[in-house]
Amino acid sequence: MTRRISWTLLAVLVLAQICYPLTTGATRAGLTVATVVLGWLLSVGHALLSRGPRVAAALVAVATGGGFAIEAIGVATGVPFGSYDYSGELGPKLAGVPLIIPLAWTWMAWPAWLAAVRLTGGRTTTAGGSGPTVGRWVGRIALATVGLAAWDLFLDPQMVAEGYWVWRDATGALPGLAGIPVSNYLGWLLFAVLMMSALRPLAGPAAEHTDRRDHPMLALYLWTYFSSILAHAVFLDLPASALWGAAGMAVTAVPLAVTLLRARRGGDPAREAHQPHRPGVDATR
Repeated sequence: MTRRISWTLLAVLVLAQICYPLTTGATRAGLTVATVVLGWLLSVGHALLSRGPRVAAALVAVATGGGFAIEAIGVATGVPFGSYDYSGELGPKLAGVPLIIPLAWTWMAWPAWLAAVRLTGGRTTTAGGSGPTVGRWVGRIALATVGLAAWDLFLDPQMVAEGYWVWRDATGALPGLAGIPVSNYLGWLLFAVLMMSALRPLAGPAAEHTDRRDHPMLALYLWTYFSSILAHAVFLDLPASALWGAAGMAVTAVPLAVTLLRARRGGDPAREAHQPHRPGVDATR
């Protein structure tokens, strides 16, 4: 059941994103809002159905609540992203922040986390008991952080080009990405590492493993990576962000793609569930 619902929502999301380059003006802005809402429903719904209310609540608290808080601070003070303003095209605002913006953080935070868990082997144990080793925990946080923050190398140039927000001072922009300060990407890294560090303690041990139910989320991450490269390079006339985004998200996306391909071919002994069957939870598969 979990996989069926997630695959269905993912298919609708993919269709909406395919339609994006074919639209303009208010239609494109409305489609952007609808896409973000779909992404939020997909990620939060998957967390709820696959792992229960604690994990879903943790994701919403950390990514949606935390995302709104950091954006409100950013708009009011310029810290940590730099000084910027949102236009009115993305719907209602609160404290100067369109309400869909923290939903976008949530949309990609969950697949980025699951990708990192998948790459670091799911549940691990220390010599003295259960729980992830320090080295693996650090690696997991790093992969999840980069996996989320690097997405902005695609997102920000695209949204700025559409006029959905504007930077007051874009000094120190990356080559080819004029109009966006480097402080924006550093701010994403800072918040992403805080978010990913808080997610596991709040979500509990259910967030330490991956299994077949998570395939739609891993597919979402890889779809976002490869489709963004194609869209920016071919349809949106943003070749620089296609290159920067391809390089940044590759840190997580490329190893994930290789790992899943090996698993599909039977060469990865850890390709499926990393924990035993749990009645009442696994029944949602």
